Amino acid sequence: MSQTVWLNIPNLITLGRIFAVPVLVWLVLIQKFDLAFWLFILAGISDGLDGYLAKKMNAYTRIGAFLDPIADKFMLVSIFVILGVQGFLPIWLVIMVVFRDVGIVVGASLLEVVTHKLEMAPNFSSKINTTVQIILAAFVLGIQGLEVVHMDVFVDVLVYGTALTTMWSGAIYLYQWGNTIAQANGDG
Repeated sequence: MSQTVWLNIPNLITLGRIFAVPVLVWLVLIQKFDLAFWLFILAGISDGLDGYLAKKMNAYTRIGAFLDPIADKFMLVSIFVILGVQGFLPIWLVIMVVFRDVGIVVGASLLEVVTHKLEMAPNFSSKINTTVQIILAAFVLGIQGLEVVHMDVFVDVLVYGTALTTMWSGAIYLYQWGNTIAQANGDG
């Protein structure tokens, strides 16, 4: 990683995404779904842009490696909770998504405490899960904001797809962390 100043353009974009979360939640609460949809899309674009700029500008920082997934989790957990509370997503799915994300934070913290080998690099299953979660949230916001009708089947498919990828990703993390801890303790 480059030893650049931590407050660079990619990290500022990431911080902007974090600060957009309360606005996004507020827009859903006041039922401005069209604006919420476009802000969510803009946040998604900014997620790709900050990574691209970090690479292009050789502006990777350790804080950026932590901030980016935190921004993603903050955005997704917040939007899932508010869409669940508003009745647009099933509560069981919201609980599953939040439980997995809290589990990842606790598990990563425990892994660091026990092994001092925490690397901020999501695994493939997590990337797929995050993508499916983003698509579901954008789809629900878009249906509400753009007043699209007759999309219930697509939402149901995305809900169950999100549930499956959430369970799959959580299981992969548990397996990987268990192996890392076993190796650190000389058991593997």
